[in-house]
Amino acid sequence: MLQAIIGALIGAGLFFVLADIYAVPYYKTSKAVESLSKQQKEKTSGLDVWLKGLAAWLSKQLKLNDFKKAQLEADLKTAQMDISPEMFKANAIVKALLIGVFAIPMLFIFPLLSAVVLFLAVFLYNREVKSVSRRIKEKRSRIEYELPRLVFTIDKTLKHNRDVLYMLESYAENAGAEMKHELNITAADMRSGNYEAAITRLEARVGSSMMSDVCRGLIGILRGDDTAMYWASLSIKFNDIKRQQLRLQAGKVPRKVKRLSMCLLLCFMLIYIVVILAQIMSSISVLFG
Repeated sequence: MLQAIIGALIGAGLFFVLADIYAVPYYKTSKAVESLSKQQKEKTSGLDVWLKGLAAWLSKQLKLNDFKKAQLEADLKTAQMDISPEMFKANAIVKALLIGVFAIPMLFIFPLLSAVVLFLAVFLYNREVKSVSRRIKEKRSRIEYELPRLVFTIDKTLKHNRDVLYMLESYAENAGAEMKHELNITAADMRSGNYEAAITRLEARVGSSMMSDVCRGLIGILRGDDTAMYWASLSIKFNDIKRQQLRLQAGKVPRKVKRLSMCLLLCFMLIYIVVILAQIMSSISVLFG
């Protein structure tokens, strides 16, 4: 017990010494500064706010490969994360160190657990680094979920209007958050430059084969091609894909229900077992009392 207290105090002491050396601001100070930012799009947890000072210092020391930096910068932009590649890496390192620092007191308490703590720190680092790709994948899936409705709208609008900008702006008014964001960027891009280039950039940002089919059709409209059959067949294709996705989602539900049913069955069995054991123990105490 004494070793555990000593280890915890040493770990806490090292943490506060490092926080003072690297001028990590107090939580209240960071929270006050954070509240002044009107450009903050997402809610930030208290832990992220408190460690942001250390991450900002570490980001200035990091040197990333030019190719990896450009790739990560593009991914962060696609994921709508307003942060530099160095700051993103620094945040991941700081969060991993927050777990890894507990390996020091563990050396005094139970040395084998220090290896487990270090493994958790490495796991957390990898998880944070891969968070961008997860966000991009989730964003892409939400956009693809809306594409059948967008294609249907374009197919019906095309019969009386061939203005691509009008189609995109009209649909954006009732679109989901991710789709609306991309369509608004594309509409602004089209107003300030070349229409085909704006559509091509939309395709590159989303990075979806389904969106590529849509952009190909939109470019065909801009070039004056007769794309009525293309949009009709694309609408059928996308509806089939959506039905397949819904079938997959529906197929996952029975497995979840079965797991919950098994848990419920085990709970009922435990109740009966506890009651039976309690009766048996009371009967034994009466017999041998």
